[in-house]
Amino acid sequence: MTAARFEGQVAIVTGGAAGIGRACAERMTAEGATVVVWDVSQEALDGASFAAHRARVDQSDEAGVEAATRAVMERFGRIDVLVVSAGITGPNVEVKDYPADAWRRVMEVNVNGTFYCNKAVVPTMVAQGYGRIVNIASVAGKEGNPNASAYSASKAAVIGLTKSLGKELARTGVTANAVSPAAVKTAIFEQMSQTHIDYMLSKIPMGRFGTVEENASAILWLASREASFTTASVIDTSGGRATY
Repeated sequence: MTAARFEGQVAIVTGGAAGIGRACAERMTAEGATVVVWDVSQEALDGASFAAHRARVDQSDEAGVEAATRAVMERFGRIDVLVVSAGITGPNVEVKDYPADAWRRVMEVNVNGTFYCNKAVVPTMVAQGYGRIVNIASVAGKEGNPNASAYSASKAAVIGLTKSLGKELARTGVTANAVSPAAVKTAIFEQMSQTHIDYMLSKIPMGRFGTVEENASAILWLASREASFTTASVIDTSGGRATY
């Protein structure tokens, strides 16, 4: 790793005011990138003192994503990296009790939002002949956590989207990859029941939760020029939990 790994590059990080997204934004800023943080929480954005460039963006709003993308292009003239880290968990209940409106909201943010963000940056990246897209999935998308059907299904969809997009872009100089973390203790835990948190911990062979820094390390490698022959892939940061 060099301090100038992202020198001269422009990166967008969704959900970049907190959690894994924030760790990525901080690291890329330190390594020379101009980072634009998108987050739905104005309070979190106001507290993101490390970020010189920030915008309140709900990634489930297609028009809002398109407008925010145009704003980045108008100001900086390029987009080299997109990290889609924003996401929600939904309630921890069985499928038979899952509220349909909560299901739709998880899909709107996690699946549709990832699609909107990916779609918005692809034309610019292809025209440049270079780009890195990293979508944050989850080991839940591979294994399916009980009492988390919407979240599990949404992250499986993110993996499928990423693999499809990576293959489409394979000869353009643009890569699309995903990172599949096990549970990471961030503010998203506030959306989960303690029973579900305990279940997730019990499934990790290392016996601990991952950290945002560990995930940022994997994400930034995929977001860098170093990952030039890796696309349509999923890298696990699961403490040994992932089985495929």
